[in-house]
Formats: sequence, structure tokens, C-alpha cells
Amino acid sequence: MRRILGRVYVPDAQGRFRPHRALWVREGRVAGLEPGRGQGEAILPGFHDAHVHVWKVGQLLTDLLDLRSVGSWAELERLLAERHRRLPQGVWLLGRGWNEAVLGGVPNRAFLDRVAPGRPVLLTRTCAHIHAASSEALRRAGIGPDTPSPPGGEVRYQEGLLLEGAYGLVAKVLPQRTLEDYRRYVLAGARHLLAHGITSALEPGADPLLLQAYRSLDAEGLLPIRVSVLALRHPDGEKTPYPLPEPYRSPRLVIAGVKLFADGGLSGASAAVRRPYREVGGKGVLRLTAEEVYHLAWPAHRQGLFVATHAIGDVAIREVLEAYARLYRELPLPLRHRVEHFGLPGPRELALARALGVWVVPQPIFLDELRENFLRYLPEPYRAWCYHLGRLERAGIPMAFSSDAPVVREVSPLRGALAAGKPLMGRGLTVARALFYYTCPEASGLDPSRLWPGHRADLVVFSHDPFLHPQEARVVRVEVDGVAVYTA
Repeated sequence: MRRILGRVYVPDAQGRFRPHRALWVREGRVAGLEPGRGQGEAILPGFHDAHVHVWKVGQLLTDLLDLRSVGSWAELERLLAERHRRLPQGVWLLGRGWNEAVLGGVPNRAFLDRVAPGRPVLLTRTCAHIHAASSEALRRAGIGPDTPSPPGGEVRYQEGLLLEGAYGLVAKVLPQRTLEDYRRYVLAGARHLLAHGITSALEPGADPLLLQAYRSLDAEGLLPIRVSVLALRHPDGEKTPYPLPEPYRSPRLVIAGVKLFADGGLSGASAAVRRPYREVGGKGVLRLTAEEVYHLAWPAHRQGLFVATHAIGDVAIREVLEAYARLYRELPLPLRHRVEHFGLPGPRELALARALGVWVVPQPIFLDELRENFLRYLPEPYRAWCYHLGRLERAGIPMAFSSDAPVVREVSPLRGALAAGKPLMGRGLTVARALFYYTCPEASGLDPSRLWPGHRADLVVFSHDPFLHPQEARVVRVEVDGVAVYTA
């Protein structure tokens, strides 16, 4: 039995953090709590990131060119030219993270051809829904001026841009990732999450090889955090859906759901909306209708797998919720499906989501890192809806918060909680309320872990009290199963 002293904050059944002066840990689980106000270190339940691309975070930390902090054309040109000189001839130059609102434009085909002549280059926008390709990259993919746009995607050959499902045209000729690549990326990403107090996460979209990598890491006892993995249902560029995953559950790994994409990204003005975007026009890309969502989701629903569908714009959200309603009508099951992002729900969508009891998984940190994009592209009526988390809470919507990294640089739940208080319009959430929504692993099919007696002893220790001094609070220690796995 081990006694941990400090300011121990444990949320009650209503999500209010209550102070205790100590907790007892035995065999990796919480054995008891001592009432009273403690002194010293601030201790909270380990955080859950309900939508973070763990392997992609690791890939950016190891192999890809990270462009998320690039703020000028000169800097982008320098980074690309430097990588071009170092790479062998003919090898792909791959990067991710550009944002035209920060950069002042899009890195088009002509720019890439000039900076890296003759090189296949593919630079993925920070949202991962738009890709800039060089002429050589397009040639290798068999894409020319007359290539038609595929369903759910758009080819803009002159600009060298591939939107949404059009990425599948080039994905087939990219260097193929190996099992060992995936294992390396997952471990690098997981260690990065631990440093921010995240002890469990949901990996939103895995192909069969990534599923195999996760299962092999778990079998060898190498996963440092708990992960719920969603299997991809319909990959870009493929006509046939992937087979449903074999359900899997262990103390560190759960495979119990599938992932679909119903529209694009909001910061790049490709989410499916009813009102046209400012500046760029258009109403985004609807990748799946309600009928298509239903037919892709039905086999998973029937098999007892929960369905998580990317839907940001009000049009896409409505289509997804109508499909979910049909699933529940035709086969009532105690499954709680999810809507990933849920960025622009209208009043009808809020009412339907609440009635269905589905989980919604927004990203508060978007209100900081992607704010300029939202202000630039969203028409005025949408600004009051945009990731307005206080509005969702007051509507009674079940929520679990996340980062969606590496779409953004910041994965810290505390930074996300601060951003949750700053919607584009209106009143947001307090830090305490927002942090509670980072303690909901059950939204991802994992066991609850809130430091209640009997729960696993997954905890994060802060240098300062995050409720009193959130700007100064830093993660100093993280424990999983009562064992320190990260120390600053």
C-alpha cells in the first residue's frame, strides 16, 4: 500500500473536482481517498485525449518535415531546399503542417517545382484534408490536366492540390510504411503524450497494418499508455471497404470501433456547410450522405462495434446523425456512436445529438491555433456555433475533449482547457469544467479512470495548482497503474 500526499483533485459524479489530501494505491489501483485539503503537488486523474493521431504525432517527431510553425515563404523555402539537398535523388520529400492563413498563401505546384526541381514532393496541410503536390509527384500518381476528380474529392491540377478523397490517387505510389515504422511512430507519439499528462488516448483511424503494430506492441508489454484504436472502414482511393476488425481488449489496448469520414476540415474551408464560405466561396465537400454512412456503419453496428464519424459542418453532422438514428431504429443496441469534431452544429443537430445520446468529440485547442482560419472563412451566422463548447454543454450533449494532433502543435489538455473558454462569440467553459471533459476514456471504449476507489491509478502531477495558476502549471510526473512512466 502506498500513500500519495498532495492536493488530490478527483471529479465527483457531476464532474466537479473535489479536493483530497491523499490517495492510497495498492496493486496499481486506487484503494482509498483521504478527505481534506492537501498541500504540495497538485494531483489529477491522468488525462484522456479522445481523438489524437498517435502514430502521426510520432511520425512528425521522427521522419516527416514539420511545417506547423512555418510563418513565412522564406522559411518554408529554406526548409524545403535543405531537405531537398539532403535526400537522395528520386526519393519523396514529405512534410505536413502548412496553413495558408499563417503562410499567406498555398504552396502550389509551381513553387514546389522551383524549390525542389524534379523531386516528388507532397506537403499535407495542417488539417490533413488538402495536399500540395509537385509535378513529379502528380506524374508518378498518373494525375494530369484531364484527370477527373474522384467521388468525395477534388483534383486541382494546375495548382497541384488534392482535396479530400483525391489523396487516394497519390497514396498508392507513396513509400509504403512497414510494421516497424508504425511501431516506432506509435512509441514516439505515446511518449510525447505522456509528457503532457495524457495516460490514455483514442487513435482515430488505423489500417490493418497499424492495427497489427498496436497488437504486437501490446503483446510485448511495450505500450506506455492505454489506447483505443478505431479501424478505418473506407480508405481514400479504394473502392472496397476494409474488413471489420477483430475485437480486442486488454488493460492497455482496445479495438472496438470503426472510423468514417463524412466531410472535410473547417480551417481549410472544406467542411460541408449550408452557407458558402467567405473569401474562397463554396460549401465544402460532403464525402458521405446519410445513406452511405448507414451502409458503411451497419455491419459494424450489427457486430457491436461503435462507429465514429468525422463530421464538422452542419450539413455533414445532420447526415451522420440521421444515419445513426436509422441504425438505432432498425437494431436497438447499447452502443454509443460518436461524432468526431462536431464543429458547426445548428439547433436541430444539437437536439438530435442529445436525443440519440451519442458522444461528440470536439477539439478546444482549435479555438487557439486555428482561430484566424475560422474568422477568415466563416460567415457571421456560423461564428456563434463554431466549437462553442459552452453551448454544447448547456444543450446537454455528452462530450469528450481531444487535440486532433498533429493537426495542431499543442496536445496539452491544460492548454486546451484554457482555449475552451474563448469561443469566437459568447461564453465558454471554465478551466475546471473543460478539464473534466479530458477525463472521459469511456467515450473511447476504455474503462473509466478518475481516481475513484477501484479505478486504475493513472495520474498526473503538476508543479502548480492548475485550477489556481493554470498558466504556470507544468507536468512534473505521470503514473500509469501507479508506476511513474514520465518525470520532467
